[in-house]
Amino acid sequence: MAEDRRRRFVPPPALCGFLLLLVLIFTASYAVGRAAGPVAPGMHDSRPGSGSDTRPDGDSDTGGGMGGMHGGGH
Repeated sequence: MAEDRRRRFVPPPALCGFLLLLVLIFTASYAVGRAAGPVAPGMHDSRPGSGSDTRPDGDSDTGGGMGGMHGGGH
């Protein structure tokens, strides 16, 4: 009887197709993202002291937060 239940449980073809489509879409988006590269090439790791300063103005921000934000109109 347990063997009959196993034979009866076959996922519907629409579910298999949907899951295959999801895998294909995520694979394609990952490949496109890898090919495009980083969104902001000048960005570096946010940990203090983790890399060199790549900003053109030379404003080094090693304390976290947003560097280059002087005063903010206050």
